[in-house]
Amino acid sequence: MAENTLLEKVLSLQDKFRSLQDQLSDPAVIADMKKYVQLNKDYKQLEPIIRTGLEYKKMADNLASAKDVFMNEKDDDLKEMAREEINEIQEKLPAMEQEIKLLLIPADPDDAKNAMIEIRGGTGGDEAAIFAGDLFRMYQHFAEARGWKLEISDQTPGTSGGFKQVVFKLSSSNDGVYGIMKYESGVHRVQRVPQTETQGRIQTSAASVAVFPEAGEFDIELNPNDIRKDLFCSSGPGGQGVNTTYSAVRLTHIPSGIVVQCQEERSQLKNLDRAMEELRTRLYNMEHQKYLDGIAAKRKTMVSTGDRSAKIRTYNYPQGRVTDHRINWSMYNLPVFMDGDIQDCIDQLQIAENAERLKEAGE
Repeated sequence: MAENTLLEKVLSLQDKFRSLQDQLSDPAVIADMKKYVQLNKDYKQLEPIIRTGLEYKKMADNLASAKDVFMNEKDDDLKEMAREEINEIQEKLPAMEQEIKLLLIPADPDDAKNAMIEIRGGTGGDEAAIFAGDLFRMYQHFAEARGWKLEISDQTPGTSGGFKQVVFKLSSSNDGVYGIMKYESGVHRVQRVPQTETQGRIQTSAASVAVFPEAGEFDIELNPNDIRKDLFCSSGPGGQGVNTTYSAVRLTHIPSGIVVQCQEERSQLKNLDRAMEELRTRLYNMEHQKYLDGIAAKRKTMVSTGDRSAKIRTYNYPQGRVTDHRINWSMYNLPVFMDGDIQDCIDQLQIAENAERLKEAGE
């Protein structure tokens, strides 16, 4: 993509950007919260494109000025300074051009959202549940390192430890959590000697991870008449309130058959709020999946763009190795990875996806 074409694309968005600024300060728009939320989302998506584009334009103008000085100036010192500036700018321009190309490609519209995550023990019985618990702790440590908030909505403990199922939300006021965690969707396979194995034999077990973008209040409209609410006694942590008060909430969305429940809070109202959040998210995800399916054939790096049942990663304990099969990436420090140090793997997946997005744009 030529320099002029890049600038033209960015500058063509400036009028839209200014229009969004004006609308966001309009009292009539502020009064319509649904419209305001959407316009603010559009504004935030355009802001980095405009900012980077203007920096690029300034750099290109400086390059032109330096070249003019180098060609026409008689003073040797000034010519040398111009030459150094030309070399410095020409070194920076390709990286900025690449950044603008990526910014101009429409990103996943939900990357900026918080994430709802569900981990289920799969094949392997008790060992699969234990491994699901290991994955939960891995994400818990990763979230702590990034300063994210983790809230459990529902959990079913395994008989020998871990979880048969655990559902939780990761949220942040700074990061787009879903845009980072979406790469974790898929089947995670573990190879090790299970705690329940007495003969010392290596067993292969699996757990599935599903990552959903959290639906906001204005992303989806729920008809109260479509929801059946059931109350029951909590069976998990909660002190004296467990099995004595009907604080746990189960919601059934009758048209879709989706069932969610929350029993982690002692307050029925708090459990209801969390259950509504999860229900909105799961309904929203049914529509979001259509978007993912639409780009599945072009991007292989993300299981979230295709089949969530696909095997994405293997954790081999005898070799101390973790391998991500989408990008043939391996790390031979499994204990550190399981302690939440997964950022390098996510970075490599993002780099691979960006390359695929650039390829899409060129087709």
